[in-house]
Amino acid sequence: MPVMELRDENCEMPSNKAKPPVVNLPNLLSCFRLALVPALVWLAWNGWSQLFLACFIGSLATDFLDGFLARTLKQASERGAELDSWADFATTLATPLCAWWLWPELIRREACFVIAGLGSYSAAVLFGLAKYRRLTSYHTWASKTTAVLMGLAVPILLLRGPAWPFQWATAVLVTAELEEIAITALLPGWRANVPSFRHAWKLGREAKSTPLK
Repeated sequence: MPVMELRDENCEMPSNKAKPPVVNLPNLLSCFRLALVPALVWLAWNGWSQLFLACFIGSLATDFLDGFLARTLKQASERGAELDSWADFATTLATPLCAWWLWPELIRREACFVIAGLGSYSAAVLFGLAKYRRLTSYHTWASKTTAVLMGLAVPILLLRGPAWPFQWATAVLVTAELEEIAITALLPGWRANVPSFRHAWKLGREAKSTPLK
């Protein structure tokens, strides 16, 4: 049975008439970020902490840049949203392992926050996979805020800076993932780019009031 995709005027993807090309700069940046994950793992395994940090910060920069370019160039698409989600997924899972290899005492010290962040993220991903058989690609406002905060806090932490930015960012991350779980529970079908639970509530009500074809 095909997955029903929902639409909303506040967060709708481009129409078929203005469908962006599959190969575009934002998508290439997402592919680059995904391809960078094995390099991050290899650098961490070999103990090259400075090169790892440089590549990791580069990965974060492309994460911010691909979304900005997609909006600016009007090249946002569901395929692009999924590529971005896969790059996020791979990077998020690889980073704690790499950090453990390079800075084990730091990870032990912040273990509660690492487990809370990784656990809430994994729960949201697994719930979405169980329901939709694909990664969710909501890109909520809360998740974008989390990306900015984590993008600043994690390098600060790994550079031996204060831990409190990472701890506060983790609290925001857990809140964002709980919202994503609530959105998945609410929406009957997969949907890319849902800014908030309020938008999901509206989409869910419209889906219930619209007869299936």
